[in-house]
Amino acid sequence: MKEPLIKPTDAELEILNVLWKNGPSTVREIHQELTKTKDSGYTTTLKLMQIMFKKGILIRTKHKRSHIYKPAQKEEETKNLLLNKFVNSLFHGSTSGAVMQLLGNNKTSAEELSEIRKLIDEMEDNRLHDDK
Repeated sequence: MKEPLIKPTDAELEILNVLWKNGPSTVREIHQELTKTKDSGYTTTLKLMQIMFKKGILIRTKHKRSHIYKPAQKEEETKNLLLNKFVNSLFHGSTSGAVMQLLGNNKTSAEELSEIRKLIDEMEDNRLHDDK
């Protein structure tokens, strides 16, 4: 996995989430999506995306008179990087500690618990097959 040199900020993650959801987009398209949930000026969005491009978080291509932006890294890779840093810094690398804290502080639906059990079962089955 190729890790970005700089961890995205919260504001950068908002832009990345729009791009992961909608695909490659112009600044105007991203700005329109962001303003559905918060007040933000167009020039603020533009400047932030220019900074993200310089950091290597976004890739930019020219199309007619507009720039089209897309994430430099896949959503799953970025989330894994951020989650690993989070678990390492707050839970001293303990995945179980992070999961226990998360499940203990939130109301987890029966459907979510079922999905978690299924994932644990699959992981245990894979480990059993790997040990043979």
